[in-house]
Amino acid sequence: MIPLTLSSPSLNRLVFFTSRYSHHRSSFLRNFKSLPLIHQKPPYNHLLGVRCEASSSGSSSSFTAKPSKELRKSARTGVVVDEKLTALRQQFSKPGVGIDAYIVPSQDAHQSEFIAECYARRAFISGFTGSAGTAVVTKDKAALWTDGRYFLQAEKQLNSSWTLMRAGNPGVPTASEWVADVLASGGRVGIDPFLFSADAAEELKEAISKKNHELVYLYNVNLVDETWKDSRPKPPSKQIRVHDLKYAGVDVASKLLSLRNAIMDAGASAIVISMLDEIAWVLNLRGSDVPHSPVMYSYLVVEVDQAQLFVDSSKVNAEVKDHLKNAGIELKPYDYILQEIDSLAARGAQLSMDPSTLNVAIVSTYKSACEKYSRETASKEKSKTNSIDSSSGYPAKPSGIYMQSPISWAKAIKNDAELQGMKNSHLRDAAALAHFWAWLEEEVHKNENLTEVDVANRLLEFRSVQDGFMDTSFDTISGSGANGAIIHYKPEPESCSRVDPQKLFLLDSGAQYVDGTTDITRTAHFSEPSAREKECFTRVLQGHIALDQAVFPEGTPGFVLDGFARSSLWKIGLDYRHGTGHGVGAALNVHEGPQSISFRYGNMTPIQSGMIVSNEPGYYEDHAFGIRIENLLHVKDAETPNRFGGVTYLGFEKLTFFPIQTKMVDVSLLSHAEIDWLNSYHAEVWEKVSPLLEGPTQQWLWNNTRPLAKS
Repeated sequence: MIPLTLSSPSLNRLVFFTSRYSHHRSSFLRNFKSLPLIHQKPPYNHLLGVRCEASSSGSSSSFTAKPSKELRKSARTGVVVDEKLTALRQQFSKPGVGIDAYIVPSQDAHQSEFIAECYARRAFISGFTGSAGTAVVTKDKAALWTDGRYFLQAEKQLNSSWTLMRAGNPGVPTASEWVADVLASGGRVGIDPFLFSADAAEELKEAISKKNHELVYLYNVNLVDETWKDSRPKPPSKQIRVHDLKYAGVDVASKLLSLRNAIMDAGASAIVISMLDEIAWVLNLRGSDVPHSPVMYSYLVVEVDQAQLFVDSSKVNAEVKDHLKNAGIELKPYDYILQEIDSLAARGAQLSMDPSTLNVAIVSTYKSACEKYSRETASKEKSKTNSIDSSSGYPAKPSGIYMQSPISWAKAIKNDAELQGMKNSHLRDAAALAHFWAWLEEEVHKNENLTEVDVANRLLEFRSVQDGFMDTSFDTISGSGANGAIIHYKPEPESCSRVDPQKLFLLDSGAQYVDGTTDITRTAHFSEPSAREKECFTRVLQGHIALDQAVFPEGTPGFVLDGFARSSLWKIGLDYRHGTGHGVGAALNVHEGPQSISFRYGNMTPIQSGMIVSNEPGYYEDHAFGIRIENLLHVKDAETPNRFGGVTYLGFEKLTFFPIQTKMVDVSLLSHAEIDWLNSYHAEVWEKVSPLLEGPTQQWLWNNTRPLAKS
């Protein structure tokens, strides 16, 4: 699946890691080391835009962003009366609201990439269903920001009431810059504080204050929900399950001990965690609240001597209750989180908070409570500035300690059981894919009229019969011809295309198994590709090979590796508008931070041994075709004849084993070493996957793993 941009909360953590991570300590305990946040302005922010360069006049009015209809020079005419926008704007003047603009992000209260249907507020209000985007609505304007993965999709889905802001393009302001510019001085900009991280809210507040605007936190009402009314879907209610220790590798007690050590090392007495995959990982639990991600809506508060899980108790069965009780975790209602935050301040807790992921409702509640209880303490015990509250054991004066969640790093470094589960699930997934591709090629050659949705549904059927299958890991991207150029294309029954044998077909898909998470992309042609298509495919393949074979010193951030995958395309003036690699969870989220491989240099997280990343360069010609080749890789120590400066060098081990269509390859462009890589890879595919197949499907795999001859 296409990597996250830096605007995504999982990757918007600008942290510099020191050499302490190369010390020879227990890898599990080392992974829990607490990490201070280093605040810098990222080149891309939460609001999905880039900082534009003002014109020489310096006037803010120089910020311009043309709507998609102008950029495409389309003939759309007439004005659409958007009833949803009308209903939303009517609420601006209600008592207790009183705003001039409202910002609707993509996220839920946990900064999730994938969210439950009932929280898909931006999609509801705008009609744009891509996973990344921010909508801004004023009394007379509506604009939507998204990144290059979604430009074509947004063009199709937005009506003429909306202006598409192509984040990353020259001259396009950020959402905060735009709303500050279009409002009259002294405007009030409203947000739901549960939907913005503390960092994002502070950046927004700072940006709009330059034009004398005020940021308004609407704690008690979400204006989109009020517009949605009774048609809004119900919250998810499926049961939580225990993630077996044979897949988790480390028990909950050990994880909590390491977490407590990490926060105490940082001077904290408690930590509040809101990222759903972090909670699931620490507690060895999995859920079904979010499509494609095995997580449950919850908050976790861990103190030095106790812990509380805030979750809908109706989702917790007897087995899960016993599991939590044995780990010393108390259950509390999901909606009680702000009360607990207030209580922590009252007890004098030194609370660890990650402002890049924790919503500003929680952070601001704790700040306010700290101020309140500090005043009360000062008035009662003026002479005891460092007194101890005998009931809690905490210093009487509460305070916040702002640092990256130590869980994100620990979770990214896979243990032996997690890695084995990933390897096993990828082989079963490869078997399902072999059945699928053998079927698809046969159907296409019989001239069956298959749509992109038919194909995605059939793939799901093949995967669902594999042992341990739970769900897809994201919506399958099944794109024929021009639809393959829509980077995050999702085919819909009423509008999708048929699979055209004369055009390139791109399939990006993945699955959630009980023991692992998969993500793979292959691009194929069912007849004869053009010379242009073969050249582009081959250069994408060369980039894929270059990254796969990369060897680099420990501590290297992902952006340093990104150029390996682009170099062959760059040589003929081509490129692609997405990152090259994202982290992947072990039976968890298909997009996982803090690591990434991207041209965006803001993420300084080093690629470390034990991480899993995707390798997925691509190339896309708008309205023509798309090409992408994706495998998942495990980062491991590399054997090098030298270790300059005593540094360990790292490389990659493949987790994905599935054929790359060789008829798409222009062999004349490949070096002998690149041909050797492809032949060696296909030999491994045959060796590992063929024992899981038989009959015609095994023959299909044999036919598609034959070695290329060197020219």
